[in-house]
Amino acid sequence: MKRLLTSSLLAAGVALACAASQAAPLLNVSYDVMRDFYKEYNPAFQKHRQAEGHPPLQIQMSHGGSSKQARAVIDGLPADVITMNMATDINALHDHGQLIPKNWAERLPDHSAPFTSATVFIVRKGNPKQLKDWPDLLKDGVQVVVPNPKTSGNGRYTYLSAWGYVRKSGGNDQAARDFVGKLFRQAPVLDTGGRAATTTFMQNQIGDVLVTFENEAEMIAREFGRGAFEVVYPSVSAQAEPPVTVVDKVVDKKGTRQEAEAYLKYLWSDEGQRIAANNYLRPRNPKILAEFADRFPKVELLDVVKTFGEWPEIQKTHFNDGGVFDQVYGAR
Repeated sequence: MKRLLTSSLLAAGVALACAASQAAPLLNVSYDVMRDFYKEYNPAFQKHRQAEGHPPLQIQMSHGGSSKQARAVIDGLPADVITMNMATDINALHDHGQLIPKNWAERLPDHSAPFTSATVFIVRKGNPKQLKDWPDLLKDGVQVVVPNPKTSGNGRYTYLSAWGYVRKSGGNDQAARDFVGKLFRQAPVLDTGGRAATTTFMQNQIGDVLVTFENEAEMIAREFGRGAFEVVYPSVSAQAEPPVTVVDKVVDKKGTRQEAEAYLKYLWSDEGQRIAANNYLRPRNPKILAEFADRFPKVELLDVVKTFGEWPEIQKTHFNDGGVFDQVYGAR
């Protein structure tokens, strides 16, 4: 009996030791159009970690409109890392709940944005409405499918790209307000996120043009085939810089800081950068970007902060309740 009890205790101890060696699952709360990237990146990172001698790591994903996802984390969704498409949605984690430090963007290279993207137009095959640049979207009868900039970073980049086009073309802020207001009033529906807007355009066949990130164009091609649409690069685009961060309060509570930090740092590895390029995200590594130059057409990319100011001010001026977007969108 004593021998049996000793064996049982030993077995229990081994089980507990094994359980202790298994890190808690890592939750990455991300935005709509990154599904395919992380489907490829996550197993590559897991393989890399195990090759370094670490125990297997389970990675869980959550996708949705960028601002909506940030709100969910603020409200208690236990994200170990958050991977958004603009700094505003990560800043919110500091401003509402002190989940991360104010200087979060300084903890990783490139202001914590491992790759960039541009805004493109997805049009029906043959481009029947001949939509080639921003002014064409304002033609009478053109329906523009774009997500809501109050809930989606995708929508915000569309708004800023259109505004930037007007200013680069010599227009003043009033002209930009009028232009952006008309653009969004030509949307038959404002979905909450980029993926929902894709469904509206591709599956429900609503609208003449979908305005989205260039990597979403590749996702659409993989899902719906390459013959159903065409991609048009406008002359000007705000440069999207999708940032990432560890959610400090969560990882410190769960004991997953080491795994979470390694997960994000690997985005800058050669493998992480090539996976980005394979998914039509512009890598930060100039050598790897050059390897994939054929898939990234040259377009005038506007640095958002240099063009519009710091993100907190952009958010307050344009996208908060009562801001410029509400003013111009409601001016019907």
